[in-house]
Amino acid sequence: MTAMRRALEFLFTRALRSRLGVAAVIAVLVLGVIGAARLASGPTDSADGLSNRPNQPITTVDPTAGDDGLTAIETPPSPVTPSGARTPEQIADRFASAWLGRPGMTAEQWQAGLRPMSTPALIEKLAGAEPGGVPAEEVTGPPTVRSRTETFVEVLLPLDTGRLRLELVMADTSWLVDVVDWERQ
Repeated sequence: MTAMRRALEFLFTRALRSRLGVAAVIAVLVLGVIGAARLASGPTDSADGLSNRPNQPITTVDPTAGDDGLTAIETPPSPVTPSGARTPEQIADRFASAWLGRPGMTAEQWQAGLRPMSTPALIEKLAGAEPGGVPAEEVTGPPTVRSRTETFVEVLLPLDTGRLRLELVMADTSWLVDVVDWERQ
């Protein structure tokens, strides 16, 4: 009895008060929990789980459902311009001329020149803009049109200090500029 008493006394007064003793108790507890979990889970089969690779590719699309990728690029439809209306190139040229402005032009005059060729959303975005903030002075080449749909095109205009990118949409019976983007060269 005294040997047991001395062992318990040693355990509680010296061993558990040291870092090594506390680490040993924690290790015993962790190993006990892991051992109990393995006993409770039962036998495991090495073929189960994600450890083995599948013998065939995993597909998420029915292989007989048709093509699911882009193998051929289809030509987008040409923009449709009603008879008597200006083409997207003509609107882009006129818009670029108005956007570049002229010396001494007020903000009101500049915005009034852009308004007939702009969507209401663009007019709202340009509110408060100044013609002095335009970073170019002249168009240096013909416009390049990229047709996206029959009613949406992108027009690129080379300028003396960069490139003006306009997105035009067909609104009722005329093309209008909806987005203006400037790319410095």
